[in-house]
Amino acid sequence: MKFQAAVFDLDGTLLDTLSDIADSMNAALGRMGFPGHETAAYRYLTGDGARALAERSLPESARDEATITACVEALRREYAGRWGKKTRPYPGVPELLAGLVRRRLKLSVLSNKLDEFARRAVHDFLPGFDFSFVFGARADIPPKPNPAGALLIARGLNFSPADIIYLGDTGVDMQTAVRAGMYPVGALWGFRDEQELRENGARVLLNSPPELLGLID
Repeated sequence: MKFQAAVFDLDGTLLDTLSDIADSMNAALGRMGFPGHETAAYRYLTGDGARALAERSLPESARDEATITACVEALRREYAGRWGKKTRPYPGVPELLAGLVRRRLKLSVLSNKLDEFARRAVHDFLPGFDFSFVFGARADIPPKPNPAGALLIARGLNFSPADIIYLGDTGVDMQTAVRAGMYPVGALWGFRDEQELRENGARVLLNSPPELLGLID
């Protein structure tokens, strides 16, 4: 298969952000007088944007609109001070990106993470790599699994979606790739499991980032 570009999810795919997300959400919940969760629980609480994370993390009895909105704002404040404390690229990610650059593929990121933090994370933790586009959660781009962001990247690159790999770690990522007409590849080192990725359209599953280079070759 001949691909021209790769689009990546960020949290759980390029960067291990779970601990910083968990610490921030638990701090926000604590400030509001609610109990937190074990870090591992955030593998399933996160992935669909800040509002969904806040809603899922709150007790069911407290999921009214005003409380969810206040929780999102508290999360934003807490994450601003914690977002880079424990976050790191997954092992093999720098090698993967370098290999793709050598093969002349264009690189982009499409994430449901708040846009300001998505851009800062890419800048700080993946330096030296030229990403054509980095899109986080923005008012002008519907969140995944809506394919609008993926299609915007394809148009910006002037490539057919069929010529683009989409690598992600959740069912939402696979749905996004399928709806956009991109090639969906599942990352098993991330937050979700094989069954979720397969059920949502993954064509290939990888155990480590550098395995993607074998697919390219």
